[in-house]
Amino acid sequence: MTKTSHEADVAFIQALAELLREHDLTELQVKREYGEDDSLDVRVSRSQPAPVVAHAPAMQMPAYAPAPAAAAPGATVEVSVEDPAQHPGAVTSPMVGTAYLQPEPGSDPFVKVGETVTEGQTLLIVEAMKTMNHIPAPRAGTVKRILIEDSAPVEFGTPLMIIE
Repeated sequence: MTKTSHEADVAFIQALAELLREHDLTELQVKREYGEDDSLDVRVSRSQPAPVVAHAPAMQMPAYAPAPAAAAPGATVEVSVEDPAQHPGAVTSPMVGTAYLQPEPGSDPFVKVGETVTEGQTLLIVEAMKTMNHIPAPRAGTVKRILIEDSAPVEFGTPLMIIE
């Protein structure tokens, strides 16, 4: 907090709260510098987080789906598009942050596709507000897919991996 009282701070905080509401944000943090030893740190957040829509990584889809050559005239062709977030083995992000697949740059990843994991084993790290949060395996199984890249930004509910 500041060492001196600034009347404009109240209006500034009210404006931040309004931005939070208008843009349906859950949290906003700002540091305002006034001078060498004078600043204001403000964190505005909602007590009840707004619903968050998880976005799966973009997938390249063909413009059309050609029918198989052996299909009879009038037969329907079913094209299934798998949404990783709906997969029963999906491990999703519990928070907003940056996902890291290895404990430190240049080291081996926590897990690789095809590896067997045990319940509670660290799968990756999500950094949120300079805190490294280890994301454990919710169940034992085999890592079938890793859906994110190292150092990728993630949101709450973003599918990270598939474990079957």
